[in-house]
Amino acid sequence: MKKHRETPVPAELIKFIGEGKRFIVAGHKEPDGDCVGSQLVMCSLLRRLGKEALPCSAGPFKRTEIKPFEGRFLPCPAEKDREGMRLIVMDCSNRERVGDLPLDGLPAASVDHHASGNPWGEAVYLDPRAPSVTFMTLKIMDAFSLVPSPEEAELLLFGLCTDTGFFRHVDETGAAVFEAAARLTAAGANPKRVHAAIHGGKSLESRLLIGKILSRTKAFYGGRLLVSYEEYEDSLRLGNESRDSDTIYQIMQAAAGVQAMVLIRQEGPANCTVGLRSLDRIDVASVAKQFGGGGHKNAAGVNTEGTIENVEERLVRAFAPFFT
Repeated sequence: MKKHRETPVPAELIKFIGEGKRFIVAGHKEPDGDCVGSQLVMCSLLRRLGKEALPCSAGPFKRTEIKPFEGRFLPCPAEKDREGMRLIVMDCSNRERVGDLPLDGLPAASVDHHASGNPWGEAVYLDPRAPSVTFMTLKIMDAFSLVPSPEEAELLLFGLCTDTGFFRHVDETGAAVFEAAARLTAAGANPKRVHAAIHGGKSLESRLLIGKILSRTKAFYGGRLLVSYEEYEDSLRLGNESRDSDTIYQIMQAAAGVQAMVLIRQEGPANCTVGLRSLDRIDVASVAKQFGGGGHKNAAGVNTEGTIENVEERLVRAFAPFFT
């Protein structure tokens, strides 16, 4: 049986947590289920160890499944109230990805699974092969001999299912993913409820937007690369809450012969965000890196200047080495 070799929880992180008494637990801006789940469970873990823990986020909480958690996050304490505080950053290694939270100057640790990150802090737990940071958070709980409560288990499963596409992205090396899911279910997590939280509650506008984006799809390199886009006017008319990238990628990847997918969003007159996905061999993180972005081999992102037309042209050229 093939299994990926997991990175053990570093002794430096155990010591960092053990020696601290007051913590800020931050994550990346525009949080997703893995970020929110890992932050909230890390805070719960710290409190169970008798420590003070504050979950902080720059937001915004755009995603339908994330909105219910917004009220559980607090503003960062003012500098005068930070005496003795330490920082743990979850699901993020780059300082700029945290957003405008005033966190500089604090002793820091980071927990992440993004290979292209730039971890900072005196204690770094980085495992690019981990399926999610919630998976890594469960390992941290194990290191402190803590068993997840039902609420913690469901938050951890929520994040694990978010980053694995409800296990669509797990291959033959992923036995540990299902072992973790079984443990969390045994601890009280409800997979049916987690699936409904991630995929339910969408607006009619969001379904219409999916159809519009799919109708714009272009095929390159004999259909091995699919590219589509969302115009700036789409978000003005339908709102950011109508976005549902995972469903779009899921439909695109079902097309015969496709190996990689790109979704470009015009965020402003001269700025685009780009999502890149691949099914197997194509390393989209290496493409994203050329544009100042990053991520995983099969899932990456970019924020770049330009319009849809010129960003598309540059991206299609960047994929040429994989298809020629």
